[in-house]
Order: sequence, then C-alpha cells, then structure tokens
Amino acid sequence: MSKYIVWFRQDLRLDDNPALYYAAKKGQVIPVFIYDDINTQSYTMGQASQYWLKNLLEHFQKACLNRLRIFHGDPIEILPKLVHSHQVEGLFWNRCYEPWRIHRDRHLKSILKCEVQSFNGSLLWEPWQILKSDGTPYRVFTPFYRKGCLVSEHQPREPLASVDPDIFMPIQADESHPPVEIIPEKKWGETLLSHWNTTQNGPQSRLKQFIQSGLCGYKKERDFPSHGHTSQLSVDLHWGTLSPNQVRQSVMAHPVENPKDLDHFLSELGWREFSYYLLYHFPFLPKDNLQKKFDHFPWIDDKKVLKSWQFGQTGYPIVDAGMRQMYATGYMHNRLRMIVGSFLVKNLLQHWHHGQAWFWECLVDADLASNSASWQWIAGSGADAAPYFRIFNPITQGEKFDPLGEYTKKWVPELQSLPSQYLFKPWEAPHDVLQKANIILGQDYPKPIVDVRASRERALAAFQSLKET
Repeated sequence: MSKYIVWFRQDLRLDDNPALYYAAKKGQVIPVFIYDDINTQSYTMGQASQYWLKNLLEHFQKACLNRLRIFHGDPIEILPKLVHSHQVEGLFWNRCYEPWRIHRDRHLKSILKCEVQSFNGSLLWEPWQILKSDGTPYRVFTPFYRKGCLVSEHQPREPLASVDPDIFMPIQADESHPPVEIIPEKKWGETLLSHWNTTQNGPQSRLKQFIQSGLCGYKKERDFPSHGHTSQLSVDLHWGTLSPNQVRQSVMAHPVENPKDLDHFLSELGWREFSYYLLYHFPFLPKDNLQKKFDHFPWIDDKKVLKSWQFGQTGYPIVDAGMRQMYATGYMHNRLRMIVGSFLVKNLLQHWHHGQAWFWECLVDADLASNSASWQWIAGSGADAAPYFRIFNPITQGEKFDPLGEYTKKWVPELQSLPSQYLFKPWEAPHDVLQKANIILGQDYPKPIVDVRASRERALAAFQSLKET
C-alpha cells in the first residue's frame, strides 16, 4: 500500500482537512507535526501560544491514536529524511501564509524527491483569487469582501468529511526520535489555560455555544464585553482546530431572527480573510507601515508608561480591565482590543510595534496576519485604517459599553465598591466616596498616567505634523 506523509501545521483536526482527506484517498497516512522555531526569524511563538500548543498536541495525539510523529527542529532537514526512510510516495500539507513559512515551503518543494501537494485548509478564499480589475490587490475591505461573497467562482467550498485515524500508520519500533518538550519560560500558563475548555471537544463546544447563545443579537451585543455575544473562535481558527468553512456552514445553517446578525458575523470572518490577504500581498506588514507617511510619525519611547499599559496599571479602569483579562486568560474582547490599542498608540504615543509584540506574547490566538493588520489599523498606518483622529475615549467607552461595570469590576476588583458614576473616572470621586470604597488613589489603584484630553490634543498635533512634512 502506498504511503503518504501528512505534515500537520496549524490544522490540528481530522475533519475538513484537505491535505489529510486527499492523502487518505491515495494510501496509508504517516502523520507528522514539527515544532519549528528554526525558520521563524523574529516570529517565534509567544509564551501564551506555546502553552496552548503544548496542550493542543497532547489532545491531538490521542485523537490520532498515538500515531502522530512529533519533532522539534527544521522541517527542511527532517522531512526529506522521513520521505527517504519511510519510502513514501508523497508529502501533503495545508498552506500557511506567513512570509517565513512561504519561503520555507517553497524551498522544501524544490528539494523533495516525491510528489508534493499543498492545499487551502485555513481560508475561505486564497489571497491571489480576489484582485481588482487591473490585477492589483485591494487595500479597502468592503470591495474585497463583496467580490469574495458575490462572485460565484469564489464561493467557499463545503467542509470535507472526517478521516478515520485508523488509516494512520502506527509508530514502528525502529522509529526513534526524542520526545518534544515545549517549555515556555514564563510560568503563568496553567492559570491561563484554566479559563478555557481545552479538551478535544473544546472547539466544537465553543461553536455550538456561540450559535445557541451568541449569534442572535450579535451585531449590537458583541460590543458589550459582559454580554457573552462574541464567539471566542479566533483561537480555534488560528490553530485550525476549526476551519472557517466549518464555522461558516454551521452559522449559516442556524435560523436567526435578524439577518443582520448573521451578516455581521460573516463579515468578521471576512476581516480575518482580509488580514491574511494583506499579509500575503504586503509581506512587510508586520514591520513596516503600509502608509509610508507614518514612517515619520513622532513616536515617544517611554518604557515606564509602556509597562503600566502592559500590566493594566494605567489608571483608566476600562483599559486596565482589558489588559488584565488578556494577561490572565490569553484572550481579550474585541471592543477592548480597540480601546487599549487606541490608548497605547494615541494617548501614550507608543509605537504600534510595542502593542503588537505584547499581544504576540500574551494571546493564545496570536496570529501574525490579524495581529499586524489590526495594530496598523488602529494606528492609522494600515489598509482601510481607522482615521488617526478617531481616538477612543476610555471614559466614555467604559460608560457606553460596560454601563453596569460588570466587566470592569471583574478584572479591576479593587474598584468593586466604587459607585458606577465614578467607576471609569475614579479621580473625580470625592474623598469621602473613595474612603467609603476603601480606595486610596496612587496606592490601591493608580492615578491616571496621562491626561486623556491633553494626550488627545498631543496625538492630533503629532498627526498634523505628518501633513506639514
């Protein structure tokens, strides 16, 4: 019987996995995973992601009947040896779109002495499918998304059937490789994972929960962090424990009272696609401004305020709640991602690179495409970016989207007893109110590290300076 290696990457699932599905039709499958921190350049996996991957591999190994070969090293060295030693007919994988992976995979295709096929297992549309009439890529989301949705030839495929792991070749006695230990340096991972269902059925459970409880009312309620209407599927889409095709099919099959809820959720899947599209066509996106005028922006390098932001000690409760949620759980609500991002790059004038790096370190769904595109969007330097003069006010944002303070008080418990009217501006609370709430500003909770109005004017002046150069 012919043998084929399936190289699992960010597609650790047995269902709707094109590389696995088509390899299984041709012969016996040798499943392989390689923890590659050799070719990653400056994009070695962050600490939170390492914890997630470590747990994910343990569960996926069981799903593979303990037949998954797990390696740590350079695929350019490992895979040719496996092809030779197992005398396989071919090697199949699902495509990844990070620049370093594209470079590595192209090199592999050029040196492997067997059939090599790659597939689309993680996107609704390939980045090269949707182009303007002149053959150039879009830089604005709406026409990109409309073309993907409306042109019949671009309609996403239906999910593929699951593959029975019995077709995986058992690990032979003469196969020897040292056990792979992913050991993150920081030790907060076990607490971080305790906030999640990290079992094998976790992804399907999250999808089912969202469809039943979050989809109806999604368009409006998704902005309120305490209402539970976000899907939290970004982690499953990033690691490939769910495919976007599976998610799309599942939500479209569910009846909703207001079609705008479904449309809005599907557009969020579209934004994920757009991020990958931008990264593919503009591979410098993680490092360089897409809008070159921002190369001259007068950023401030202030390690003290950066650290206050990183650990949720800015004195602005809604900002601190978001940053603490991320550090504790590896996840942050989308509305909060916009609020804390705006605060960093506009109120504090810190380079978006700092926010990008901290999110990369702390998020279990840290994704090079989404992380880079989103930070450039909030900074105003990216594609279809928020205008630089759009500056989120952390006081009014808290009052509007967490009016009862449920989210903020959960993550900033030292303000539990503060009346709602002062929750998002505790410095305005009278002394007797603070005393009754057992709060001494600067001791129990920090004073604001920057004045929100003055810092807004400073940000606008900095942006104006770009027009004058």
